[in-house]
Amino acid sequence: MKIQPLGDRVLVEPLKEDEVKKGGIIIPDTAKEKPQQGKVIALGTGKLDDDGNKVPFHVKKGDTVLMPKYGGTEIKLDGKEYQIMREDDILAILDR
Repeated sequence: MKIQPLGDRVLVEPLKEDEVKKGGIIIPDTAKEKPQQGKVIALGTGKLDDDGNKVPFHVKKGDTVLMPKYGGTEIKLDGKEYQIMREDDILAILDR
């Protein structure tokens, strides 16, 4: 299934944490925190300013970003989990 975010929304795939931490401790799913890093999969159509001009995105497809813990809308497509959020909700771009 294909999905195209609208406006200034961004489709992000959360990056999973390792199941085993240093020292060999296995963390169960119920004790894991929500991932705060993700990979940008798709960009929306763009936001318009007051004059009707498109505002360029600061992120691009493939960027690794830092997301808020409880921001965006969680969706599931083809068995994978994603989040759709406004570009303004993204906190930072990592390793560009």
